[in-house]
Parts: sequence; C-alpha cells; structure tokens
Amino acid sequence: MTKSKGEKFIPQQFVLTQESSLVIMRSLGYGLLILSLFDWIAMFIPSNFMNPVWEFQTLGAIVERVPVPLIGLALIFYGELHSRKTWEFPILKFLSWLTLLFTLLFILLVPLGIFNTIRLNNQNVSQINNISKQQITRAQELEKQLNQVTPEQIDKFLKNQGRSLEGKKPEEVRNILLTQVSQAKEQIKNQAEAAQSFRGLNLIKTSVKWNLGALVAAVLFFGFWKGTDWSRIN
Repeated sequence: MTKSKGEKFIPQQFVLTQESSLVIMRSLGYGLLILSLFDWIAMFIPSNFMNPVWEFQTLGAIVERVPVPLIGLALIFYGELHSRKTWEFPILKFLSWLTLLFTLLFILLVPLGIFNTIRLNNQNVSQINNISKQQITRAQELEKQLNQVTPEQIDKFLKNQGRSLEGKKPEEVRNILLTQVSQAKEQIKNQAEAAQSFRGLNLIKTSVKWNLGALVAAVLFFGFWKGTDWSRIN
C-alpha cells in the first residue's frame, strides 16, 4: 500500500505515548486542584469575618496561592476533547463555569482589599497616636512636677539616686531636666510620625501587590472560561 507524497505517517507508539502523557498531565492537574481545595479550606478555619486584619491577610493568602489552581486547570483542560473519559465531561463543564465564578470573586476581592487597607491604616494611625499621647502625657506630668519642685527637693532626690549636683545649682539642674523632657516630647512626636509613615508605606505596597494580583487572577480565570467554551457545548 503506497502513501501520497504529502501524507505523513504517525507511528502508533507515538500516539499511545502522547495519550499517556495527557493522562499524566490531567491527573496532575486534578491533584493540584484537590490540594488547592484543602489549602483554601484550611485558610477559612477558623473564620473571622469583619476583622480587617484577618480579611486582609486571607486575601493575600488566596492571591499568593492562586498559581497552583491555575496550573491545575491548564493541565486539566489541555488537549480539549482529545482522549477524554466519559466521566470527565460533566467535570470539565463544571470547572469551566467555576472559572467564571472565580473571575467574579477575584474582581470583588479588589474593593474589599482597598476597603480593608483604609481600615487598617486608620487603625495603625489611631494605635500609634494613642501610644504617643500616653508617653507625652507622662512627660508633661514629669515636666509639671519639675516646675513645682523646690531646690531642696532636687538636691534630696539626687542624693537618693546616689548622685550629686556636681557643682551645679539646683535651679540649673532643673532647667537641664526640663530641657531633656522637652526634647523627649519632640522625639516621641517624630517617632510617631516615622512609625505612621513606615507602616502606611508597607501597607500600601502590600495592598497594591495583592489587589493587582487579584485583578490578574480574574483576567486569567476569565481567559479559561472563554477558552473552554468547547466543554460547555453539551
């Protein structure tokens, strides 16, 4: 039996090898999806909804882990309808619609992430302000006490501490202490501002990273949904 010049001969062994490779790849894909499911279930146990810290961290954990299910889906859908088992067709149809659901969920995660970023930033500012106010209040109380103390009390206080005036007048020592307290108050304010700036910058960087990641994931899941219309025909 002769073959035409343009006809290609594909060895049967090559076809069987390709089918075996498809089975391995798809099995790996299903395995990755199942492992991702276990991982995502663990993230929500225990749940703490309405807590901005938990919601923000959970958003990050979901985005950080999204490559695994995406790879799993790519392996499962690879080859389209070629060498499929009968039981796979309803699963493929379900997974295809699931990618559309994930598209919507990841789009909704973006405003949630932005909202929680604002809430966390406000919490950080409030917490730092409360701590700095407490420290400044203690410094002001000390300042008030120094203004009311007598020279004899200053001398007695230093002696109780095992120290002396070192040739200085009590009034001079009080002025030195008042200057140190004033500098401490200014330092507290500067440290509070620096802490707010540092935390705010880190929060914004993390938020941008995770929110952009959620958008990219939504686009990729939507691409899966568009590209797997063949699985939704029946």
